[in-house]
Amino acid sequence: MADSSPNARRTQLIVGLVVGAIVGVGVSLWTGFWLWLAAGLVVGLATGALMKPPPTS
Repeated sequence: MADSSPNARRTQLIVGLVVGAIVGVGVSLWTGFWLWLAAGLVVGLATGALMKPPPTS
């Protein structure tokens, strides 16, 4: 199995951060507690870093 390209890893981290920010803002607005935004960013970054991007052909 080939390693994924650095560009694919970077894209996955960015997508993780964006999804984490969206979820964090949504939960922050729902609960009225702004620190959920930071928690969402951390979870998104961790998810993007831990998951392996699909292999490139």
